[in-house]
Amino acid sequence: MNTSRRRFVLGSLGTAAAAGLPAWQTASAAAYPERPLIFLCPWPAGGTADVTMRALCTAASRELGQSIAVENKTGASGMIGLKALASARPDGYTIGQIPISVTRFSQLGMVQVDPLKDLSYIARVSGQTFGIAVRSNAPWKTLKDLVADAKARPGLVTYGTAGFGGATHVGMEEFAMAAGVKFNAIPFKGGADALAALMGGHVDVLADSSSWAPQVRAGQLRLLATWGEQRSAEFKDTPTLREAGYDVVVDAPNGIGAPAGVPAPVLARLRSAFKAAAASPEFTAACARIDAPLMYLDAPDYQKYVSATMDKEKVLIERLNLKELLKS
Repeated sequence: MNTSRRRFVLGSLGTAAAAGLPAWQTASAAAYPERPLIFLCPWPAGGTADVTMRALCTAASRELGQSIAVENKTGASGMIGLKALASARPDGYTIGQIPISVTRFSQLGMVQVDPLKDLSYIARVSGQTFGIAVRSNAPWKTLKDLVADAKARPGLVTYGTAGFGGATHVGMEEFAMAAGVKFNAIPFKGGADALAALMGGHVDVLADSSSWAPQVRAGQLRLLATWGEQRSAEFKDTPTLREAGYDVVVDAPNGIGAPAGVPAPVLARLRSAFKAAAASPEFTAACARIDAPLMYLDAPDYQKYVSATMDKEKVLIERLNLKELLKS
């Protein structure tokens, strides 16, 4: 056993014993990690979250000295994977991505997970650049064109989104309310499927995080607007929704967590590993390829962010009348 490993084991034993943990948790914490980990990604393979999370796990596995197997557990706008994560044994061997939309779905009663009680937070790692994209041969050259057509044809312009109630769906509906128009939302299991539907001509518009970026670069898609506070670093010629006259800002940072009850020494080990992984060359490169900003927060600040988001979502649920919208 090397010196740093021995110090970790001895420190873990002392901390776990002082915390009065069960025997199995104390033993596990002392030797953690002894075997490969499972990382639950709640989105389909090939999407922006999947690509960046795999790069993050590759870097974190080096720090932990064990491999991390990524499993895509999709459906229900990310909530199937999130529920599986919250229900897993809290031993540090099952971790995963936490969709920030759980702060909305939990209040809507669509998932039986309490974000402040049922999860252990490890790190917030990166944000997402959301945007509205159309095919390059679409009739809309600007967001103003799209709004004008949607006003002339209420409910006939379709857009693909990664599931009802998720950030892209709610963000698009918030934009539609601000613009005084009605779109027809078509849900998919994830951004990759929604992008394929747009490319195949099955929907008119895509509302998604930057799954559209490679096709925009290639000239196959046209980016009409992004949703952040500032313009995208790469797509500087594209206005934000706010710049286009609609006071809407949407971001949904990716975070990493585990079930509630993970022993403190194990959680500390994971926090250290993912802090290093978030700064790794492969993760930063993966984020850069899809124009995803780095937004690292360690566990305590990440949990505060989740709590604040819960409060914001309560207001948004009422303002957009989301409960009725999801029934329609």
